[in-house]
Amino acid sequence: MSATLEAHELTALDRCDACGAQAYVRVVFASGNDLVFCGHHARKNEQQLREVATEWDDQTGRI
Repeated sequence: MSATLEAHELTALDRCDACGAQAYVRVVFASGNDLVFCGHHARKNEQQLREVATEWDDQTGRI
């Protein structure tokens, strides 16, 4: 899996698909679809997501 995606910095407009908080992690699947998560929900679901993700863009270092 790639650690970074094309230069797409998540902004305050990107909201967690689980709770609506600001998203800091973008997960892309083989289909090309993606989900974005706050740091909490990304960590909570990381093991299951990494099993099916093709890309994992973690921008939590910006918090």
